[in-house]
Amino acid sequence: MPEAFLPAPVLLAGALLCAFVGLAWLALAMEPHWQQARNTAAPPRGTVRLLRALGATALAASLLLCLAADHPTMAVLVWFMALAVAAIGVALLLAWRPRWVGCLAGRRGRHSAASAGSAQRPSV
Repeated sequence: MPEAFLPAPVLLAGALLCAFVGLAWLALAMEPHWQQARNTAAPPRGTVRLLRALGATALAASLLLCLAADHPTMAVLVWFMALAVAAIGVALLLAWRPRWVGCLAGRRGRHSAASAGSAQRPSV
């Protein structure tokens, strides 16, 4: 296998981070988790599509990082383990501090009445 541009532990840590963020984005694309994490109504359709695309991209990046760190048969096994660990981490974080997961959605999709009202006020 050719030498990677970064050491394997760094690549695997990045893969785990990408898996965690990707699964969190996919969770936020679901209405119950969005309401739990953001305390607002259902996310707009465009936000759901964006979160799904970002989640899928992050999971693909996680797989690519695993493939860069090890040979393909071991990389797929490590990727599945990273997905399992990340899924447990996202589930526990949604149960313990759901607002922390909501931060991954950024400012997009904040359409509560309070933020809409403050956006319409004239600046002084």
